[in-house]
Amino acid sequence: MSLAETPSGARDDGELGDAAKLTRKDFESDQDVRWCPGCGDYAILAQVQKLMPELAVARENTVFVSGIGCSSRFPYYMNTYGFHGIHGRAPALATGLKLARPELSVWIVTGDGDGLSIGGNHLIHLLRRNLDVNVLLFNNEIYGLTKGQYSPTSRQGLVTKSSPLGVVDPPFDVASLALGAGATFIARTVDVESRHMLEVLRRAALHKGTSFVEIVQNCPVFNDGVHEELTDRAIKNDHQLLLEHGKPLLFGEGLRKGIRLRADLSPEVVSLDEVDIGQIALHDETSPVMTQLLARLGRQGLPMPLGVLRCVAGVPRYEQAVRAQVVEARAAKGAGDFDALFRSGETWTVG
Repeated sequence: MSLAETPSGARDDGELGDAAKLTRKDFESDQDVRWCPGCGDYAILAQVQKLMPELAVARENTVFVSGIGCSSRFPYYMNTYGFHGIHGRAPALATGLKLARPELSVWIVTGDGDGLSIGGNHLIHLLRRNLDVNVLLFNNEIYGLTKGQYSPTSRQGLVTKSSPLGVVDPPFDVASLALGAGATFIARTVDVESRHMLEVLRRAALHKGTSFVEIVQNCPVFNDGVHEELTDRAIKNDHQLLLEHGKPLLFGEGLRKGIRLRADLSPEVVSLDEVDIGQIALHDETSPVMTQLLARLGRQGLPMPLGVLRCVAGVPRYEQAVRAQVVEARAAKGAGDFDALFRSGETWTVG
């Protein structure tokens, strides 16, 4: 495996590298972290900084790219290279960076407004190309930085400054969008579930291709409690469906409830007090049918799937294909002469 195909210092065999040389403190910048008190971004930042040493990738070979929004302050708080771009263009910037420097470990940080509104087109093409980058999409279902307008994931009926009579358009189904774009890794986690988030981020970092992680997150100022069913300890067991490849879809207190598929493949909740566990559907993160079913599950009044919804390996990566084209073209036609190309055709000399 050449340096152009894997991040410097990282392994390409599915194993994390030696974390002895770096610590979490090494990835904390000297900038004051400025998000609103209680914002879920703090928890996400903490887990990302905790993960970085495990990857054993040098800080100078790690880059965080963002667009515009509360989430997009992220690069300032990481002691790595960073690029704070313009609204929605983080995927485009990251694509250019990865093509020019494929050995870098590139992370895109975006939000439901930045990534799914003005940046939606860039995001879907990044996913379909399967560039080897990691996308973290913070989803608080609101525009926070611009003070509380509804976003592409806001729920119908939500009253905001830009929807005073309530949101009328249906929200994006984020995971279904990613699947439709051809994403090879799709996962979901929650800001307050630190252990779960760390494991999901770890899986994302190991994936060879575009990893897309939706992080359900709270905005305490403009959309407080929007994900309360997933975070309230008194009720979250009945609303979280923790996924594990090859294992039955179980949830609830003591894992006594499960998801069974009817003959038409529509899901239904059943109790293990009434049915045998053999009737419970098994999670298969390589199946697009299972991913689509799970992606829509939480929107149907059923528990919200958390974890890795989809992970498929061996899919060609965009940066590899592009660089292979360049090598082939140079072998056939030579390295070329940029100065000659630049001065060819109609040119003028300005005196």
